[in-house]
Amino acid sequence: MSFRRALGCGRAALFSVLLATLVAACASRPETGFLAPVTVATSGTEHTLLVATTRKRDDRPGTLFGGERGRSLDFAKIGISVPQAHKPGEIEWASAPPGNANTDFVVRQATYLDGEKEFVRSLNAQLATRPRGKRKVLLFIHGYNTMFAESVYRFGQVVHDSKAPAVPVLFTWASRGALTQYVYDTNSATTARDDLERTIRLIFASDAEQVNILAHSMGNWVTVEALRQIKIAGPLPQIGKLGLVFLAAPDIDVDVFKSQMRRFGKPRKPFYIVLSKDDQALRASSFIAGGGNRLGADGNYDELAALGAVVIDLTDVKALDSSNHGKFAQLAEFAPQLSAVLENGIGGGSEDPALSPGAVEGTVGKLVSLPITLIGAPIKILTSASR
Repeated sequence: MSFRRALGCGRAALFSVLLATLVAACASRPETGFLAPVTVATSGTEHTLLVATTRKRDDRPGTLFGGERGRSLDFAKIGISVPQAHKPGEIEWASAPPGNANTDFVVRQATYLDGEKEFVRSLNAQLATRPRGKRKVLLFIHGYNTMFAESVYRFGQVVHDSKAPAVPVLFTWASRGALTQYVYDTNSATTARDDLERTIRLIFASDAEQVNILAHSMGNWVTVEALRQIKIAGPLPQIGKLGLVFLAAPDIDVDVFKSQMRRFGKPRKPFYIVLSKDDQALRASSFIAGGGNRLGADGNYDELAALGAVVIDLTDVKALDSSNHGKFAQLAEFAPQLSAVLENGIGGGSEDPALSPGAVEGTVGKLVSLPITLIGAPIKILTSASR
């Protein structure tokens, strides 16, 4: 492909994402007021999220944290309510803050926590409500262009739809929540690596028996870097608590990921890469980054499987967002079935003959279609044939 043609394709991809995002932005985004507690009785389902963040506190009512960087790691506890008529994969946003508890995602209570010790005490208190053998944590790290309220409600949606029995912990870094702030967000994500590492270590040192991680988009860069740093720092007895690691639509250069995984080594449990080859946001990111392939849109299954990763391909799934970048949120509804398959080993699905071992020259894995259908398309998983 000529340079001029490649430039034209990159510009077209970037323009399509910009247009889709600008159209979506016609509705006001939840910068302030959407985290003000709603105390009226409701039939909705409540969830309590613990928060660790590198964001600076925001004094505006119903906001808690903004998009600027704080000086140190900060903590909070937020109770949210999901309306009874909630549709899986979606967030029922209020038309105006703070919202109606019967029809919208709303906050029921929100408070800052006084440092690491109170964060761990709150975490252990929630873990103690679970029986032994079930004391798990789900840690979520959001992506680029995400306001604080958006990270809270998106994670709340994932927790609710997945029926996750784990204690939910949100790590939110200082994204300004603006399309034009990609470089700022990239730098914020980079500066958050040490604080995410610290957060993971705090969770490992808690009463948690297993720590599962879900990262989205640019949040994957922070996540893999933090895990890499933990590995470099030397033996950590609690590393055995690390459970399932899902890298959803990862906005990471493929070569960078290979380098990170070489340092980390083949994980005891495979990392699960949730990707979609029609992800328009990652095409735009690739263009901004000079054309390097992004992990979340990469079609080279063989290389990823060889690194110890399992690929969950959602390309055939119809997205609820125009950029095809948020499909992971739709997957949450099927988390119980998916987790059961992954925990017990892949083998319950039907093998795709087009990509069975040896069907494609050089293939190192097999593609199976699970007995789970999402928006009319099967979820496909590629795993190394050696597993």
